[in-house]
Amino acid sequence: MKASAMNLPLSIRRRQLLAGAALALAEPTWVAAQASPKIRIGYWPVAAGLPFFAALEKGYFKEAGLDVEAQKYAGAQQVMEAMLAGRSDGSSNGTGSGNLGVGELASPGLFKIIATNPSNAKYVLDEFLVPKDSPVKSIAELKGKRVASGPGIQNKTLATVVLERAGATGATVMELPIGQHVAALAAGQVDAVYTLEPTGTVGRLNGTTRMLEAGVIAKYILGDALAPWHGGSATLTTEFIKKYPAETKKYIAAYARGIELVRTKPDEARQYLKGYTAIEGPLTGEVPLASYMLYNEFKPADIAAFQKFFDLFTEKGVFDKKLDVASMLYKG
Repeated sequence: MKASAMNLPLSIRRRQLLAGAALALAEPTWVAAQASPKIRIGYWPVAAGLPFFAALEKGYFKEAGLDVEAQKYAGAQQVMEAMLAGRSDGSSNGTGSGNLGVGELASPGLFKIIATNPSNAKYVLDEFLVPKDSPVKSIAELKGKRVASGPGIQNKTLATVVLERAGATGATVMELPIGQHVAALAAGQVDAVYTLEPTGTVGRLNGTTRMLEAGVIAKYILGDALAPWHGGSATLTTEFIKKYPAETKKYIAAYARGIELVRTKPDEARQYLKGYTAIEGPLTGEVPLASYMLYNEFKPADIAAFQKFFDLFTEKGVFDKKLDVASMLYKG
């Protein structure tokens, strides 16, 4: 017969009691960890990520009871790959929508778009730059020249198509980390760059580059310099949304507060470019800002403009089939 618990030696009973107490203490900790997941969001250092940076620095996520981890990557493609691999739970604004589209094709239903950062000639993000003393006056004059783009398929494809449509035949496009664009121009390694803010501001303020043309995607790809180019998107993975519906809503609400700060108090928001982009100190006040659109603010014309952008990638073979933008928007 088995001895009763009371007949066991004291040392054994003590160990059992301690083990039981440890288990009882461990259970609530496990539940709490499940209730408050770390939300890992990938970004790359472009000005369009400002709402995310501001929401972090202003404590909007913390106020919502969320633990958000900012993951810096060299390019939008790496952000997308981290989401595919399960190392990241979403992307900040500024992450190339085309790069995200490649991830969607690789893993259908991978994510939902919670906000975009439409830009054009008024809300500047995309631009062509040349050295300050370059004789080039238009994109068409870049025929046969060496042009750098940011890394990843979206940047290279868009730079190539803009050059073609502007009449700059024979130009060579090479991928280069965005943080090296100004130095490459200054050193004469390239004749021009297709880049994103704050690169143009950095080059202008240090006296090495000048703007050749801004809002080029709206003009040459969408056919209207003031059309909204939804070049970057903030997302959450579908896996995270399904697993943590309450945290998803809190995250989007806090992110929306970041967007609202940029919209209503841009001068206050700009300071949060520091530490996340190449812009520091008082120079943050010089950076032009993109516009922002939440998932529930899209009108049919906005979806149509976004779809036209994606259709270019299908036409150029970057996407192996058509992607439906409307189905990729978060529904709330």
